[in-house]
Amino acid sequence: MASVSKVSILDYFNIVFEGENGKIESNCKACGTRIQAKRSVTSNFVTHLKRKHQAMYDDFVKRKDMKREGYSSGSMHGFNTNGGNTRYTLPISTGGGAGGGVGGMGTLGGGVGGGTGGSTGGGVSKFDRHDPRQVLISEAIAKMIVRDLQPVSMVEYEGFRELLQLLEPRYTPESQHYIQGQLLPAYAYQAQLATRQALASAHALSLSLDLWRGLSGATTGYLGVTCHFLTSDWQMHSALLACLPLTGGSSGNRVLSDFDEVCHSHGVSGRAFRVVADPFLPAATLKPCCLPGFLVSPSFANGQVEDDEEEVDNGNNVEEGSRNGHGDGGEEGEWEDSWEQGLGVCRVDCFSRSLEQCVREGLHSCPQLSSTLAKAACFYNYITSAVPPEKLIQVFDGPGLIMGGPGIVPTVIRDWAAQLKVLRRLLDSVDFLEEVSGPGELALGGSERALLRELTDTLEPFTEAWDMVQGDRQADIQTDRHVSISLALPCVLGLRKHLSETSIPHCPSLLLGLSQALERRLAPILEDPLYITATTLDPQFKLTWSSNPDWHRQVLLEELTKHSNASSPLDPSTDLHSQAQTPPASTPSPQRPTTQAKSLEQELAVYLREEPTDEEALHYWQRKAIDFPLLAQVAKRAFTIPACDTVVKSIFTTAGRCLQAEKGRVLPKNLETLIYLKANYRLLWT
Repeated sequence: MASVSKVSILDYFNIVFEGENGKIESNCKACGTRIQAKRSVTSNFVTHLKRKHQAMYDDFVKRKDMKREGYSSGSMHGFNTNGGNTRYTLPISTGGGAGGGVGGMGTLGGGVGGGTGGSTGGGVSKFDRHDPRQVLISEAIAKMIVRDLQPVSMVEYEGFRELLQLLEPRYTPESQHYIQGQLLPAYAYQAQLATRQALASAHALSLSLDLWRGLSGATTGYLGVTCHFLTSDWQMHSALLACLPLTGGSSGNRVLSDFDEVCHSHGVSGRAFRVVADPFLPAATLKPCCLPGFLVSPSFANGQVEDDEEEVDNGNNVEEGSRNGHGDGGEEGEWEDSWEQGLGVCRVDCFSRSLEQCVREGLHSCPQLSSTLAKAACFYNYITSAVPPEKLIQVFDGPGLIMGGPGIVPTVIRDWAAQLKVLRRLLDSVDFLEEVSGPGELALGGSERALLRELTDTLEPFTEAWDMVQGDRQADIQTDRHVSISLALPCVLGLRKHLSETSIPHCPSLLLGLSQALERRLAPILEDPLYITATTLDPQFKLTWSSNPDWHRQVLLEELTKHSNASSPLDPSTDLHSQAQTPPASTPSPQRPTTQAKSLEQELAVYLREEPTDEEALHYWQRKAIDFPLLAQVAKRAFTIPACDTVVKSIFTTAGRCLQAEKGRVLPKNLETLIYLKANYRLLWT
């Protein structure tokens, strides 16, 4: 074999054919397997040795290491300088720190050689910045920072750099300044280009506004603008258009002005069918609704208990939050007026947030729940630390139900629906758990069990509705999941029926509070023409939910006529707010041909005569667009309105926990870029 000064993977293969462009065919010397590849790309040969002949592969690696130690100059790879991929051609500035080569950039540890053949010593030749391996590792670091909302400064940490040196000695660590000032903005620019290109050909779209307020410092919050759009092939997608920092002087008019600017820059002004905005936006809070008193220790295994009382709403501050949401103060009143005047008839309340607020108000109406839930939480904390895991898993075998372990912060702490699932499992197996743990004074008494059982039974349909519209928001970052408002009306009908048939003697105030909150916040949906239209155009529902089909059919026909007349493409220069301030006509125009009215009425009659189907709504209308062209145009627009929270909303919540002063995980300086990239992660990297 070759000497140490010349190591090649081809030493372990016999070349039997060599063609043009460096193509070769070789037989493995150990097993005779024929492998085709190029001389410049030898990964097939390396993979074969690694999988089939470990000893030969170890020998190859050892010889390569010996060469590195003996020869510190020259390239040790056969890749092209830019990998042939224009994606990695980023705007890189030249110069930087002392000792940097051509295209180098300074770091805290001195200059980093960025030019060809640059080396920092130690006998190992460093990658060029444009080397494919260097680019891939830098991209992986950026993805980690974005996905976990880590501070960019971590790339300067001594331990992190030691890890990189161990994993790939040839990698040249990039500086915090380069990643924060060039690499992340370059990815953000790519996402903006891809988003604008997709929106230019979108057939229908709606927007969502998410506001995060209450931060301290120069930046007091962030505005997220998300677009939900339908493509020509009836595929639904969502993309975060912008994440803008808010300052202390940001008023409702200023936020609306920023919103207008985002719409204009992305070419969606005047094109949005509806704008989804929280009814509680002026006092937007990041505290999720939780069961009052049910504070579970996430790290009991190592004796450390994280204090999450500041992060979650455990029911004790509901009144204050709700009062602020209705704008009792001058600032909130100004916000509400600006919001109503600016968005007008285009605004739709977020259904999932209204549902959560109903649960919040219902829990707050029953103060005696808090002490019982606190005892249940103590019992749960005790059994999860005292009972062996193999027995616990017999009870808590669902995803996210077993909590605890060093450093684990489970979602159960922050979500009332997940907490309720844990509580139900606890009650279903309470005798077994008491038998194997012997909790003593922590054991739940008969009246306490009865009260908790009433709570879980009463809120179970609310949990099902929440899961239906919310799903797993972390997974949705990767799946582009969209739930339309067609589910909202059936959910409200089901919840109203459930509450009317429920009796809870131990906690009647809970039932009363839930019923009043539902009638105040969700019942208006039942008479809203937009929700009636969206639900009826969902082929799994049609008018099966209606107690008065004739009246709902007439409402539907009027709404369809209105939207059918307005279905022509809007002028992109039309301002969304000026359009919103002039409500569309609710009656057909006198100049409209009567044949069109008959056509629309006939389409609706034929559609409603068909049996409901479980086929997914967008698939159904893609298939039926030829049969019902007018109905399909309205369905295309109605189904762009989401019933669920946006991905950026969950990211705001996560970032809020990371920004706590005692944790200090994220640098606010570049937080908006990280949020933007995390929300558009799927657009960039899947």
